[in-house]
Formats: sequence, C-alpha cells, structure tokens
Amino acid sequence: MARALPERYLTPTDLADLLGVPLETVYQWRRKRTGPRGFRVGVHLRYDPEDVRTWVSSLINEESAA
Repeated sequence: MARALPERYLTPTDLADLLGVPLETVYQWRRKRTGPRGFRVGVHLRYDPEDVRTWVSSLINEESAA
C-alpha cells in the first residue's frame, strides 16, 4: 500500500478510497465474505487497519505463489 493506514478504525468509504475501488465493491466483499474482516459498532460498519493490512498481504502472497 502506498499510503500509511490510519490509526483509527476505517469506514467502508475509507476502505474504498484507500484501495481505489468502488464503495459497492467493499459491500460485495462483505456479503461474499471475501474481503477484510469488518465489525459492527451499533449500526456502523468498521474495519481494523491491521486486519486490512493482513488481508492485503494475503492477496500479495497468493499472487506471488501463483
């Protein structure tokens, strides 16, 4: 990732902006359980920056193993 991850929990919009994908893609990943782990704070969806980092690393590792 080119930019450093923020210290706070990420919103779906933050995640979409960070990864340069449409917001709907983030919601599709959640529905399909293919993206980084998200959690709810009341009705609000949040992502732990460390979980996002781990998920991206797993994608990079899969790519280099192929």
